[in-house]
Amino acid sequence: MGSQVTRSNNRTQSGYNSYIQGNTVRKAAPNKQAERQLRRVHRNQAKVRYMNFGYVVFLSIAIFITALTLLGYVKMRSELTMSIKRVATLESQYNDLKLTNDENLARINGSVSLENIKQIAIEELGMTYAKEGQVVVIESEGSDYVRQLRDL
Repeated sequence: MGSQVTRSNNRTQSGYNSYIQGNTVRKAAPNKQAERQLRRVHRNQAKVRYMNFGYVVFLSIAIFITALTLLGYVKMRSELTMSIKRVATLESQYNDLKLTNDENLARINGSVSLENIKQIAIEELGMTYAKEGQVVVIESEGSDYVRQLRDL
């Protein structure tokens, strides 16, 4: 009886007594919750591994459509950026032309004086001021345009 294992048959609420005589140790009671969870994990892994041809085709088409949509979006954004840059360039050109036009107008207005025009009209062209009976006033009906239908 040298190699026999002797155990105490006294049970407590939690199982066997903690003292075991001999060189073998009993196995722990299986944890049912852990086994259920392990089975669930194996089932989910099997579902993930199982992909039929139709599912693969569907995913490929979905990825392809998503890629096309993304490329279209990037293209539209680049076109929008280019349009914004073009508008900014045209606005800059417009402002430059407007500034040049205003400068030219001021230069022209500064170079032509009414006294100079009056002097050229009287001396070189022989014009005179109108006399009392030469001015005829015509009433208009709100328009700046008057048509002469007969001699005055």
